Amino acid sequence: MKGMKHIPIILCTLSSLMAGGTALGQERPGIEGILQQIELHNRELQAATQLARAEKLEQKSSNNLPDPTLSYAHLWDSKDKNITVGELVVSQSFDFPTRYLSRGGMNRHLYSSIDAATEATRQRILLEAKLLCIEITTLNRQQKLLKERMEQAEKLAKLYQKRLQEGDANLIETNKIELERLNARTEYRLGEIAIRNKTQQLLALNGNQPLLPGRPTPLGPAVPTADTLGLDHFKEQPLPGDLVTLMGELMETDPSLRALKSRQLAAEKSIGLNKQGWLPRLELGYRRNTESGHPLNGVVVGFSFPLFENRSKVKSARSQATGLKLQREDAQDKEQARLSSLYEEAYQLQQSIQEYQSTLSAQQNLTLLEKALMEGQISLIDYFVEVSIIYQSQSNLFALEGEYQRAVAELYRSRL
Repeated sequence: MKGMKHIPIILCTLSSLMAGGTALGQERPGIEGILQQIELHNRELQAATQLARAEKLEQKSSNNLPDPTLSYAHLWDSKDKNITVGELVVSQSFDFPTRYLSRGGMNRHLYSSIDAATEATRQRILLEAKLLCIEITTLNRQQKLLKERMEQAEKLAKLYQKRLQEGDANLIETNKIELERLNARTEYRLGEIAIRNKTQQLLALNGNQPLLPGRPTPLGPAVPTADTLGLDHFKEQPLPGDLVTLMGELMETDPSLRALKSRQLAAEKSIGLNKQGWLPRLELGYRRNTESGHPLNGVVVGFSFPLFENRSKVKSARSQATGLKLQREDAQDKEQARLSSLYEEAYQLQQSIQEYQSTLSAQQNLTLLEKALMEGQISLIDYFVEVSIIYQSQSNLFALEGEYQRAVAELYRSRL
């Protein structure tokens, strides 16, 4: 009976947790939340991380000591097999000590290059996801405009059907409105398909895991709507006025350029390492011999002289370092041109957006147009012309804002 007293408390606790979970599920993640989920679940990024780890471990093993060797020889006299001789040799070979120091310095730059390449893969995947989010947001905003247009056309169609029956409208006007309603409905359906396709691509980037909010279904992850994901508006993305300072910062933090720089530094270290290839390889060991009838113990010391295997390696290392230096400079030039182009594009888009906003704010709204049509102040043709211009202009504004967000996202790629 005492345990029964705790049941109401447990039920209340479970109810509050379920309510809290529901509230959490209803939170709209927005672009930042979606990118966090994709960074966690994207399989290409997971694979790149594991492969980078394997590559670093393999590179680290290149600076290990060779395996020790153990050999044993057992000899017997050809005339008297009772006379035997045994010899045991245990030895360890190793490079000249300075080569390990040089190889360790080279490996540290290679580790940095591998990490930077993995970071570049991460940024590429997140940028792809962000651009998809921007496309979905743009389509979603245009879709709401199409819905408004469709509802307006349906409202007019019902009104004109009634007026046709009452003899206050002709069949030509009624058919025009029916065609307008059909066109608006078709565009709305095509918009729904486009949004769903883009959202499916977003789910694929998330490892086909459900994007919260959303619950998995027997056929796969649920496809949430753009509104539930918070993809219904854009956050303000101001464009800095000083391109020179911005470009210096973005190029300094770009992981692809950092990877090339680390590879170049590693290649330069490789020149010094190969110059030391002419140093002898050493061998130390222990030897035990029983030829004299009683054991003899001693030390084995050996040297190997690289007369052949180090030929042309220094020249090859120099050529590789020069090639990587040129490759890095070429990548810097291309990145600088890319950033300049994106900045100019974003600036021009920003100017166009401001012009559209100022012009549209001065235009008459749809309610006034509808009222003028109903009162006979304008013809149906004039109404459709004005309405089409307003909707097309608003749709163009949404498209421009989406393109601006895309340009800024690509400009700030290295900040992802």
